[in-house]
Amino acid sequence: MNSERDRLPLAEDLRVFLAVVNKQSFAAAATELGQSPAYVSKRIQILEETLNARLLHRSTRGVRLTEDGERARRWALQILDTFDQFIGDLSDSRSEPRGNVHICSSFGFGRCHVAPAIAELARRYPQLNLRLDLFDRVVDLVAEGIDLEILVGDDIPEQHIGKKLAQHQRVLCASPAYLAAHGEPESLNALAQHQCLVLKERDNPFGIWLLTEGHEAQRIRVKGALSSNSGEVVLQWALEHQGIILRSEWDVRPYIEKGELVQILPQFSQPASVWAVYPTRLAESAKLRVCVEFLHQRFSRLLG
Repeated sequence: MNSERDRLPLAEDLRVFLAVVNKQSFAAAATELGQSPAYVSKRIQILEETLNARLLHRSTRGVRLTEDGERARRWALQILDTFDQFIGDLSDSRSEPRGNVHICSSFGFGRCHVAPAIAELARRYPQLNLRLDLFDRVVDLVAEGIDLEILVGDDIPEQHIGKKLAQHQRVLCASPAYLAAHGEPESLNALAQHQCLVLKERDNPFGIWLLTEGHEAQRIRVKGALSSNSGEVVLQWALEHQGIILRSEWDVRPYIEKGELVQILPQFSQPASVWAVYPTRLAESAKLRVCVEFLHQRFSRLLG
């Protein structure tokens, strides 16, 4: 006979665990779940035995997560979200999406890509009232009452849930005229001798480009006479032969195909995946679920 730890965790045990974490109390979690404290204690015990890990520190003042417990909390949120989507896809009783959805994104990507997607989303789901705000800063979704952020990059806040909408990357480019005048860099270190068009976005370090070759990442400090907080501006400067840019492939691809830009050091790139980030599990909100599903289909098709 298999022991508890030989089995995979049960969804019910994960739900009980999250209830305890949210309420910071076995008794309060039991009340919320409509179960006895003994039931909650037993399910947590079984989960810890199944995972072979201590998840909670218990004391007279309440409970708090261990280091393993914090990792388990993040995984439990993702697992239950995926499980609930699975059940929802097979159920004929999904509620009709309606109501307000507050969405945010960055200026450049939001204007060029998110705004057209939201317009199409509104046409498909006329019962939704969609608001799109664009920011050049880190956003506190809960404090600012935002339901969904469309984020470029892989720095997802741990307290939220993220779904990857499209896998993509940033690449290095310059105009043929700039390269003819200044030469083409043959290594990342050679970038220090060039005019690099630096973009300041959100809370990313200014003048630092993180580039990867395979699984190896390198931080390169770059500089130049021109910098901006607008991706569209630095792209225009590159087209006017002012220097080298690090831009999303979907932004520069048309110019590369027309010969107006040339990709340099093509073995190096920067991850620039598109994520949907939200504080509420999709199973708890039909309107949020259809938004994320629609955007996943659209961006994976257009940007993938």
